[in-house]
Amino acid sequence: MHYASTVIAVSDINASRKFYEELFGLEVYQDYGINIAFGGGLSLQQDFPWLAGIPEESVQKQPHNMELCFEEEQFDAFLEKLKAYPGIRYLGGVVEHGWGQRVIRFYDPDGHLIEVGEDIKMVVRRFLDAGMTMDEISKRMDVSLKDLTTLLNE
Repeated sequence: MHYASTVIAVSDINASRKFYEELFGLEVYQDYGINIAFGGGLSLQQDFPWLAGIPEESVQKQPHNMELCFEEEQFDAFLEKLKAYPGIRYLGGVVEHGWGQRVIRFYDPDGHLIEVGEDIKMVVRRFLDAGMTMDEISKRMDVSLKDLTTLLNE
């Protein structure tokens, strides 16, 4: 057995496809009209209640019980791209977690929560550029020196 994908219910397959292609650069792997699979394991399904055989009213909007997570090497550039995208609803502003990773959360057109975080390797590089030692970074991020070194060499 292997994990195949995450399928999210969408109300307008074309609008959702455009959103994920334009903001995240996702590429369609399979297109079945009301079902689209992107490379990487995310799929969009219009008419999800029909497919799953469940009542339409049982599909919740903005349930806040999961999020789609992305990491971005050029986090600041992505924030500018996000600001320019029409109709984005934010959960809040940019947050920097205790380990140093910056993230932003917002909703897709159907209310699915999305987190875009700074690529963790870029966090380490940002700390190095600021003059921190690997030991200091290890303590700040609560990650072993070995794991940090492995991460930087990937």
